[in-house]
Amino acid sequence: MSLLDAAIMFVQVGGLVILSFGMVKIAYVPLALYFNWFHRSKPPKHRYSVISQRPLVSVIVPGYNEAVVITKCVESILASRYLRLEVILVDDGSTDSTARIMGGLADQYDSVRFLSQTNAGKGAALNCGITAAHGDILMFVDADGIFAPDTLMNMLEGFDHPKVGAVCGDDRPVNLNRVQTMMLAVLSHVGTGLVRRALSLLHCLPIVSGNIGAFRSDLVGQLGGFHEDTLGEDLELTWRVYKAGYRVRFQPSALVYAESPSTMGGLWRQRVRWSRGLLQTLRMHIGMLGRRRYGLFGMFLVFNAITMVVIPVLQLAILGVLPFLYLAGAGPVPGQVFAILGWLGLFVSLALVCFSIGLNRSWQDLRFLWTLPLWPFYSVFVGLALTSAIVKEIRGTPAKWNKLQRTGVISVIAAEGKLRKEVSA
Repeated sequence: MSLLDAAIMFVQVGGLVILSFGMVKIAYVPLALYFNWFHRSKPPKHRYSVISQRPLVSVIVPGYNEAVVITKCVESILASRYLRLEVILVDDGSTDSTARIMGGLADQYDSVRFLSQTNAGKGAALNCGITAAHGDILMFVDADGIFAPDTLMNMLEGFDHPKVGAVCGDDRPVNLNRVQTMMLAVLSHVGTGLVRRALSLLHCLPIVSGNIGAFRSDLVGQLGGFHEDTLGEDLELTWRVYKAGYRVRFQPSALVYAESPSTMGGLWRQRVRWSRGLLQTLRMHIGMLGRRRYGLFGMFLVFNAITMVVIPVLQLAILGVLPFLYLAGAGPVPGQVFAILGWLGLFVSLALVCFSIGLNRSWQDLRFLWTLPLWPFYSVFVGLALTSAIVKEIRGTPAKWNKLQRTGVISVIAAEGKLRKEVSA
């Protein structure tokens, strides 16, 4: 077989693999619909929920150089309709005025406590807060998060079974003042509106977001808290929840608005960090992949590893080979078929995005559909970030947090009953 024939076969087989795994994701649509139907049709009186026990909730907010955003975050938490809470602010050796502001908030509000430590990373800051917490439920929130009034109550309602060990809320962009953040707002609906619903129904939701996640405190104690040597501490802890035999639930009505990266550099660092966190977690828990003892989640981890690690690299490789094949007059896909596949992919993407926006009842975000031409470039961008993360992990490059630089921009006017914020963008 010649090198040209091998390249053609690689593109054809690789394309078939990518298409096959992409088609499997279409199954998320009916699952997400069933998720909505199930949660709306199940009578509340037949639901088990910890909220009936009125547990104390410890909201732990770690911060490093968060002076621009921390006050609004804390004020939104304290404005919650659920009142049995304590807020624990942990300064991780900030070099700005974060510690002073946190201390002032603790002096101003009886339910707020302030802790400080030398810079040791987010995982260490979270563990510091856990040690000081008195709550039955531990909620972890990033310092730029803006809560809706019912977020805490909706999170607690997610603990609707004794084996639910953690609940993930819905985090949405708050800084819609850039083309990049507008695009991310649209695309995030597929991840939150569609995928999280489907995977929660299957008991396969792989991550409780660090932006808005709640855990049973006794379970966190049993698991030993967060690992401080990984960039994906929220992902890694979630996998240990499954390993301990517990479930993870998604609560789409538990909203928090947080900043998305508004610069290319910020987005790159975030995606590389996320990818390294996934790779580190895969390495730490490789024994969970495909293991029946972890139920469907063990099987899902194989699918997840392929779609999140293998497929993006495969797409980049095919994109790198295709131009040379067409220049050699040996394009593996006729131009007409290529065009048909392109238009079909465009139609399916649009349909999935609109469906996901509808699930989240965020019809106002349809005004950002004009960012559609940027989506293929973003896909390549994510693949490159993953490739960079793989190289860094192989080389053993020191893992730095590279926290997102906050802007303090709030440009969201949410629907009635969810969140009221002034436009400051």
